[in-house]
Amino acid sequence: MVRIIADSTCDLSPEMIERYQIGIVPLHVILGEEDYLDGKSITPDEIYAWSDANKATPKTAAISIEDGMKAFSAVLEDGSDVVCFSISGSMSTTGNVFRLAAQELEAEDRITVIDTQNLSTGGGLLVLEAAQMALDGACRAEIAARMETLIPLVRASFVVDTLTYLYRGGRCSGVAALAGSALKLHPRISVKDGRMQPEKKYRGRMSHAILAYVKDMEAELLAARPERVFITHSGCTQEDIDAVKAYLESLGRFEEIHITRAGGVISSHCGPGTLGVLFIAQ
Repeated sequence: MVRIIADSTCDLSPEMIERYQIGIVPLHVILGEEDYLDGKSITPDEIYAWSDANKATPKTAAISIEDGMKAFSAVLEDGSDVVCFSISGSMSTTGNVFRLAAQELEAEDRITVIDTQNLSTGGGLLVLEAAQMALDGACRAEIAARMETLIPLVRASFVVDTLTYLYRGGRCSGVAALAGSALKLHPRISVKDGRMQPEKKYRGRMSHAILAYVKDMEAELLAARPERVFITHSGCTQEDIDAVKAYLESLGRFEEIHITRAGGVISSHCGPGTLGVLFIAQ
């Protein structure tokens, strides 16, 4: 039997985590001198409230080796193997920490750590695919091989309302040039080869930018795998979310359209008002 473990940046809902029997290891969100566990002891809205009050952006940190060992041990003890997913190694050391934890447990022959080369539900799409394979009885090697073919096919992008968080976080090259602009820009940020990079820029109201961003992807969406698509946001208006969902429904392509709120770590870096549409290409 294989169990699936992922770090908290996969941004899957509690319902999905339970349905697919996924183990989640939370990263850390640091507000001043206080250390919180992503999804456990802090919410994105509390993070933004702190940021506004202190005129500062939050910091985040990878898991500890102890965190990884604890998560792995609970699964190994029942005789299961593990396939573990981490946020892109270009954005966090979490994947390396998972590998070190496997070494400490001398269980490298039973644990496979996969760098999703992505973030948020870009990684979550892979986690769900692996979890379904595990439930269907696939072995660790089969799941790992399948993930290697899927990683390049994940399409993860988002449009941001404010550049402040991305700029201060320093994890998206090219944002610095945009951040100094007096114009109201809403850039599309895409994940390529495990790194974030700005692409097309939208101007004007965020609601217009969001719909323009989604409609620009129509050809890709119509050619996507039909099983599922994610609308992932960091606190957008219900009106904007509903508009994106209605548009995706109008395409008649997807069997499942999931709406999920980004967790604390992802929200800390993208800022409020961000929305992305994430899927797997054929």
